[in-house]
Amino acid sequence: VGDSSVLTCPLKGSMTMLTWITSPKAGGPCSLVYRADRNVTEGNCSDNINLTFRPGLAPALEIRQAGIAQEGNFTCEMASVEGVFHTTYHLTVLAPPRPSLYCDEQGSPVCEAAAGKPPAQLSWVPESSSTAEEKGHDNGTVTVLSRFTAGSTGGTNMTNVTNVTTCMVFHPAGNWSQSIA
Repeated sequence: VGDSSVLTCPLKGSMTMLTWITSPKAGGPCSLVYRADRNVTEGNCSDNINLTFRPGLAPALEIRQAGIAQEGNFTCEMASVEGVFHTTYHLTVLAPPRPSLYCDEQGSPVCEAAAGKPPAQLSWVPESSSTAEEKGHDNGTVTVLSRFTAGSTGGTNMTNVTNVTTCMVFHPAGNWSQSIA
């Protein structure tokens, strides 16, 4: 979320026309058409979606400050004297979760990874038998919450019990860990 994404359309021969059609999950489709004979680009996409042409590089579709609404399929159709060539991308936008670690009213550690996409994975050190609860949001993100549950001691002495607990959050957009006493 918030980063730019650049999708290239492979150049085959001398291009006469280039069309990008987007089919996002949210909102309606849009298209951009470039005609080489008139050096004109026309379309009905939002301002953050543009065609870019750089010397020596394949033409590209640039999505600036991508949001979850831009997720979906992006199809390039390039017409040249050699034929018509199609390339389709499926854009997935990651939303890094907002991690936090705190103690609840009973003094038990609670680890939360708020509004991530996809949902974050949580784990504890030392290991906990807790299960994570997930709450989905309208924008496609998910908050994951886990309460630390100390394992049973099974009658063994308490010398190996630690008073520091660490929560680890694993996510494709980045990992995080924090300890709490």
